[in-house]
Amino acid sequence: MSDNAGEILEKIRTMEEELERRLEEKRKVFRYTVDRNRVIFEEAVHQQNKKLRTGIGRFLLNSGALQIVAAFVIYLQIIPLLLVDLGVTVFQLVCFPIYGISKVARGDFVVIDRHRLGYLNAIEKLNCVYCGYANGLLAYAREVAGRTEEHFCPIKHARRTRGQHRRYYDFADYGDGAEFKRKMQAIAAKSDAERAKTIHKDV
Repeated sequence: MSDNAGEILEKIRTMEEELERRLEEKRKVFRYTVDRNRVIFEEAVHQQNKKLRTGIGRFLLNSGALQIVAAFVIYLQIIPLLLVDLGVTVFQLVCFPIYGISKVARGDFVVIDRHRLGYLNAIEKLNCVYCGYANGLLAYAREVAGRTEEHFCPIKHARRTRGQHRRYYDFADYGDGAEFKRKMQAIAAKSDAERAKTIHKDV
C-alpha cells in the first residue's frame, strides 16, 4: 500500500473515533446508557418519548394504499435475506478455519435495538427491526466476502469501482505482479498464524 493510501486510511480511522466520541456525547444529551447491548433511558425521557408516538390507525391512514402494498413487496425480501444469512454463516464456519481466515463476528454488524424507542409505534418498530437486520446482514456478508477476496485475490481493478470494502485499498495495484506476490506471502503467513491459534484454542 502506498504511503498516501496509508495516510488516508489512518485519517478515516481517526474520523471514526471522533464520530464515536460525538455519539457518546449524544447519549448524554438524550439521557440513555448502553449496558451489555441493552439501551436504558431515564424514566422521564422514556415517558416523554411515549407521548410522541403516532397511533397505528393514524399511521396507516397517512401511509396511503400504494405504500401499504409496497410494504408487502419489501417484507417478501426476508426470504432471500434469510437464505443469504444462512449461506454466509455456513460459508465462513466451514471455509474460514480451513484457509486460516479470521471469522467475522455477526453481532458486530447485525444490531437490533431501535425497536426499544418509546416514540415508535408497533409498525415503526417492526420496520426498524427489519431494516436493522437487512442492512446489518448485508454489511456482515460484505465483510465476509471482503476477507475472502483479500485472501484469494488482493488485486485492485483496472477501472475505478464504487463502494469497495476497506481492505480493497490495501490490495496490490492492477499490473503490479511483484506486489501481488508479496501480498500473497504475507497472507499465507497470516493464515498460518490464524490456523495455529485455532488449533491452540481447540487443545
